[in-house]
Amino acid sequence: MLTATLPTAAQALTEATSVQMAVAIQVEGVQTPLASEPIPTAWATAGQGQPPLVLLHGFDSSLLEFRRLWPLLTPQRQTWAVDLLGFGFSDRTLSPNLSPLAIKQHLYSFWQQQIGTPMVLVGASMGGAAAMDFALTHPEAVAQLVLIDAAGFAAGPAMGKLMVPPLDSWATAFLRNPRVRRNISRQAYFDKSLVTPDAELCAALHLDCDRWKEALIAFTKSGGYNFLGPKIPDITQPTLILWGQQDRILGTKDAQRFETAIAHSQLVWIPQCGHVPHLEKPKATAEAIMQFLDATVAANGGIG
Repeated sequence: MLTATLPTAAQALTEATSVQMAVAIQVEGVQTPLASEPIPTAWATAGQGQPPLVLLHGFDSSLLEFRRLWPLLTPQRQTWAVDLLGFGFSDRTLSPNLSPLAIKQHLYSFWQQQIGTPMVLVGASMGGAAAMDFALTHPEAVAQLVLIDAAGFAAGPAMGKLMVPPLDSWATAFLRNPRVRRNISRQAYFDKSLVTPDAELCAALHLDCDRWKEALIAFTKSGGYNFLGPKIPDITQPTLILWGQQDRILGTKDAQRFETAIAHSQLVWIPQCGHVPHLEKPKATAEAIMQFLDATVAANGGIG
């Protein structure tokens, strides 16, 4: 039985990993400088072992994006998945500021109140940009980075120029259309058979949350992470770059750009895989992450 933290449509989830993660999701308040009241924030956590892993989802998505990867990591390491401010099942009503700066402040408050030790930030697509931005500002909180087909060099959503009335409502209505979302999902996967009805439901559940449209408009109008590119060479944390060899969303050139720009980085290609290795090749993704972490521990003389 799913908890009341998700829209009622979640009762139709069928795949075991989707149900497992949905049941684990909790929503609790995070006190931030962004609002006078604690901001209800959705996350899931399980497992033991340090440093903890914290998974950050992509644009217009939720922590359910990690439903196939999360159960492969939790037996080996304490693993968190959290909805970024303005996205997923976290509250969108208390903070009118939904810029990358606000997202970073909210994540830092979450880290202070729930984790408190250096973590491994694992960011997929836009979540990769959020992870890098956070690591640059709060290096004491980030032990290592894992970037999965990450944004950062690539420009943000092109629809930003459309976010003026009435075009903003038209643009979000376009993104809400089930056929459009299905086509985007099919483009993200190399193996189209993985775009199942359950996968489509997971990708759309958060659309039923209050102020989805307004939050998406606010974030897009902020410019997103288009400022990040010149700062990427300043990243000092050991970084694993995971990239699907058949990524049709961001292409593959940025994988080498990240490897060149980040001094202590390693690039691992995921074959027969599109933009979402954590969904399409979760076992290979989990193995690459754990090998990277084990290698980092060995390089530090057994200290994580």
